Amino acid sequence: MVSTRDREVLFDRLDDALRQADAPGQDLFARIVTSACTRIPLMSGTVERIDRLIAADAWTDAALVLVGQELPAWTVRRLAYDGGEWVCSLSQHPNLPEGLDDPADGSHALMPLAILRAFLQARRTTHVSSQVPSRVPQIAPASGTAICCENFA
Repeated sequence: MVSTRDREVLFDRLDDALRQADAPGQDLFARIVTSACTRIPLMSGTVERIDRLIAADAWTDAALVLVGQELPAWTVRRLAYDGGEWVCSLSQHPNLPEGLDDPADGSHALMPLAILRAFLQARRTTHVSSQVPSRVPQIAPASGTAICCENFA
């Protein structure tokens, strides 16, 4: 089992490789899938789909498929070109106001690499949150109808 510190070092190295990359490449995608993904290697059709997109040089589509399949609870909140750089924000709560949301952000001169950097940030936060036990007790939802009995008169 990989320790939390080792995983942090791994994510830092992957992020450095993405930040320094001049162009997306098949080997870079392969490193991300093998190192940071837990679901995709187990899904039979997803790896082939990503491979077909990479073979067609559809790097942005491949990055979006990677995000969608590996982190289904996350969606693209913002993807914008600002000051010569693409900025990607992934969010678990895209309907919240920006000030209340805690998105995973990534930036790069190339769109697919900005998406992959945001993906790594989201993957890092989901890994950390899965390691920290919740202090809030888990309560099953009550069945039936809730009725308000307050007298507001």
